[in-house]
Amino acid sequence: MNQLTKPNLRTSQILNMSLGFLGIQIGFALQNGNASRILETFGANIEHLSLFWLAAPITGMIIQPLIGYYSDRTWNRLGRRRPYFLTGAILTAIALCLMPNAGLLTSILPPLAIGAGILMMMDASINVTMEPFRALIADNLPHRQRSKGFSIQTFLIGIGAVVGSWLPYTLAEFFDISKQANKGHVPDNVIYSFYIGAFVLVISILWTIVTTKEYTPKELDAFDEAERKVIELETSRRSTFRDVLKEMPDTMKQLGIVQFFSWFALFSMWVYTTPAVAEHVYGVTPEDSSSSTFADAGNWVGVLFGVYNAISALYALLLPKIVQRIGQHAAHAISLALGGLALLSVFFIHSPYLLILPMIGVGIAWASILSMPYAILSVDLPAGRMGLYMGIFNFFITFPQIISGLFSGYIVKYLFNGQAIYALLMAGFFMLLAAILTLKVKNRQTG
Repeated sequence: MNQLTKPNLRTSQILNMSLGFLGIQIGFALQNGNASRILETFGANIEHLSLFWLAAPITGMIIQPLIGYYSDRTWNRLGRRRPYFLTGAILTAIALCLMPNAGLLTSILPPLAIGAGILMMMDASINVTMEPFRALIADNLPHRQRSKGFSIQTFLIGIGAVVGSWLPYTLAEFFDISKQANKGHVPDNVIYSFYIGAFVLVISILWTIVTTKEYTPKELDAFDEAERKVIELETSRRSTFRDVLKEMPDTMKQLGIVQFFSWFALFSMWVYTTPAVAEHVYGVTPEDSSSSTFADAGNWVGVLFGVYNAISALYALLLPKIVQRIGQHAAHAISLALGGLALLSVFFIHSPYLLILPMIGVGIAWASILSMPYAILSVDLPAGRMGLYMGIFNFFITFPQIISGLFSGYIVKYLFNGQAIYALLMAGFFMLLAAILTLKVKNRQTG
């Protein structure tokens, strides 16, 4: 009996299993599109923005391997991965409600410190919720369906990100909710967007918990003779973390380099797009954070982020067919290259509406980054350590963000003379480099 005897799931079952990612990504998109703006409102300088954003990769580096390790060994009435979905969703919803209201807690600490603390809480909670979803796809699907499973996850991530990114703009422009606030306060349209995101997050996670069945450890063991041997070996001896790292598949190490440059680029884009667009396109600086023009720039960045996520959702549906035609590695390399060229092109654009065009390439790269590395990697991971290695793989996502967070602010200030647009150029070059390195990755499918 081999791994392929694990039954195929219907598309509706995969959708149910992944629906929680819709809510997670609404929260994640609200954070990505508005965290810099909120922190600038509370007094953060542009060279310090990346330091505040370190909360995400640092908490991810610590939490995701731990959640992966313990979820591999958890089994109770809720299952293996689902207890972590629920706990993370509740904590994330609380953080979403608190983040835009940090200014109300000034009697305790300065609002900037409170905002940074809540940002760290939000990142930690999102990581608790997100990591088990990756492992759940590998748990429930046979190898031949995993590209489809990760692509459906990416489709839902894209839809959620569109909703989260467009919420502030939609509430301001179509529901006449105020987009301006007194200096040091967050506008109502942003605050209500975070409330809506918290509600949808909890509902979508509950849907996944109610509709999705998880295989018991005995059922997983029965699918595959090789898998059973791995589990027996791991339960017969206590592996140290050093052992786990030593036995890390070569594919994971090679993909780690690709991930470094991909995520360095993404982190720079998330941190610096708002100040770059505000200054390069709208002609305003962070010092004008209370102005109507700065609010327009921030809202439009949310729209742009929604566009690239919409593109990623559509492209995710095409990825399985593209993979069948040219293979996982070529598909990922081409996608990253288009993203890199798109980021480079932003420098030459001075119209807000024309900025939509580069978002097409960014969306294609984002869809591939969210799915292809996991699909490539999952073939070479031992079943008994799937969650743990998926968590460790997150190191290759968080480490580049930490490096970027520590140094990119000073690069922008001292090398780029405070002009955030050059951070986007740097991101474009790094994503092109990641595309080239993808072609050097080898795994069981490529040899």
